[in-house]
Amino acid sequence: MRMRRRGEGRGVACPRLSPGGGVAMATAPRSAAMEVTGSRFCGSTERGRMEGWGSYTLPTGTEYLGELRDGAFHGRGALLFPGGGTFRAVWHRGVPAETASNTRLKGISQLTNLDPPRKIPEGCYDCGDGFYNPNTRTVTDYELRFLRNADDEEHEWITRTCRKAEDGAPGQKPGP
Repeated sequence: MRMRRRGEGRGVACPRLSPGGGVAMATAPRSAAMEVTGSRFCGSTERGRMEGWGSYTLPTGTEYLGELRDGAFHGRGALLFPGGGTFRAVWHRGVPAETASNTRLKGISQLTNLDPPRKIPEGCYDCGDGFYNPNTRTVTDYELRFLRNADDEEHEWITRTCRKAEDGAPGQKPGP
């Protein structure tokens, strides 16, 4: 018999179909967060986090049934909606894999609205409406057609705040 750790609530026994098709009985401790939100989890845990195969029911009645890893939907699983709809997906850290490619990994910034960002000519800056060359003090559009000459104030602003070729964002070290 497993001893409950301090702070763990009562376990909830829940019959569930396991990936192999059999019925598995699992006991999951109720967390304080689940008590507050009204959600329920039935399945295995590791280090107090959802792990393995399980069922997580949201307060809305929508149920996730599938694989979990480190407290998140991860692997094959499905959302079962109260109205009868089902959304099946392979999940990655709580996000359906087909949308996971549109998310950023922790610690990697998106420098521009373009991904990957526009390539800036060597020694130049991307000033929003084109490229700025500090040697000639000219701004060209992104097809390298002349737009204007920069005055001292614009030169100072661009060199202080805009992204320079191969340097990343101002005040940011280049990535690995």
